[in-house]
Amino acid sequence: MLRFGLFGAGRIGRVHAASLAAHPRTELAIVHDPVEVAAHEVATLYGATPTSDAAAILGDPGIDAVIIASPTPTHVDLLTACAQAGKAVLCEKPIDLDLARVDACWEEIKGLNTTVMVGFNRRFDPTFAEVRERVAGGEIGRLEQLLITSRDPAPAPAAYIASSGGLFRDMTIHDFDMARFFLGEVVEVQATGANLIEPYIAEAGDVDSAAVTLRGAGGELCQIANSRRCAFGYDQRVEAFGATGMLARATRPPPVSAIPAGPEPRPRRLT
Repeated sequence: MLRFGLFGAGRIGRVHAASLAAHPRTELAIVHDPVEVAAHEVATLYGATPTSDAAAILGDPGIDAVIIASPTPTHVDLLTACAQAGKAVLCEKPIDLDLARVDACWEEIKGLNTTVMVGFNRRFDPTFAEVRERVAGGEIGRLEQLLITSRDPAPAPAAYIASSGGLFRDMTIHDFDMARFFLGEVVEVQATGANLIEPYIAEAGDVDSAAVTLRGAGGELCQIANSRRCAFGYDQRVEAFGATGMLARATRPPPVSAIPAGPEPRPRRLT
């Protein structure tokens, strides 16, 4: 049984807390949040101990691993302290909005004997992984086009948007990781954004919708479509199109579908 400490009892922290509670081999032991009411709410739900003192997690030898789901500006300090304390770490993305701070964090912890992961969860989704494995296995020949759709059910609150770093660093970052998962090196990026959903997102200097085009080192093209809102729920899709067929992963069943090469379909009469 792995005992976890959780930093952050907000929106994403509650998602992680529920996941830990649902897993038969994990225990949520301590919930930390400087907002004591939030820490108490989450801790009470899952039988954990609430705290507003980070040392309660860092100094507890019985805590095997931590999840850092606190606001982005806290990530570097908490990640560094947890790694130095010998805890395995899952840190929400991004590690920081300043790449220099991310590089400095890596220099600080790279020699430590601990495990650190960033929350790019889609690589570990069984259906995304299946599509990638089948593409790598040559099932559709050479990969030519990759289409990634990523839409959230509803926009995050204004306070979150204001400190998120913007849609590209907060949301599209998952899709950039997925593009790298399939393509490897990316050599060219073009992107555009728009404000189509909530005025408060524009007021924060951010966009709520985006379209991105990438080119892989092998010439492959990738298109990403993003929206902060989706009327029919969380929408995650990937479509890998190759020389001899196509593989697609959709949010709703069937999760993975394949279209192999074959005879040209006959035209259908519309009535």
